[in-house]
Amino acid sequence: MDFLGANGDGIDSWQEVTLVYNAALKQVQTKMEILNDEFQHVHQYNPIEHIKARIKTPESIVKKLKRRGYESTIENMVKYINDIAGIRIICSFTSDIYRIAEMIRDQKDIHVVSVKDYITYPKASGYKSYHMIVMVPVYLSDRIVDTKVEIQIRTVAMDFWASLEHKIHYKFEGDAPEHIKAELIECAHMVADLDARMLSLNEEILELAKEHSEK
Repeated sequence: MDFLGANGDGIDSWQEVTLVYNAALKQVQTKMEILNDEFQHVHQYNPIEHIKARIKTPESIVKKLKRRGYESTIENMVKYINDIAGIRIICSFTSDIYRIAEMIRDQKDIHVVSVKDYITYPKASGYKSYHMIVMVPVYLSDRIVDTKVEIQIRTVAMDFWASLEHKIHYKFEGDAPEHIKAELIECAHMVADLDARMLSLNEEILELAKEHSEK
């Protein structure tokens, strides 16, 4: 599958796109790992359970461009597709999500382009996650390429739900039976309740540990 070349935007082949976006992914992933290590050192606690990184396939990019009415060019994909490079950060508790988002904002060489808080404002399907589009500089031998990366931050429970919902969406090509949609929404409520209860339990455990250490 071929993309048409760009006109002077600095990236003119799919191979170079892959190189630049992979470099951006490595930068963001390394930053998150360092922050997680520092958090463990300072607070004896890791807010990040694990990190997933991926580059969107050419087929998926073409489909997205066509849905939006754009020609399949390198220039259009770089300009209009924000999630070519994607990082998913999985954490234990909902409180960690906003803590991690703040840590990302505080990075001097990361520019936050946009935020979508699907935790405070879930999608109609029940989907919850915290999305950030950030711009990071990729330093090549002869130039700097500012590159977009989508960061999704969610709990383990949210990620489990989203994974199942994604499979169902593609299984039924976006048109699942109503009773399955209703069941997914009910499961999303259960996930939200589980996250809230686990957070409350963790806070109680931390408080008890603090009281014990002060004795």
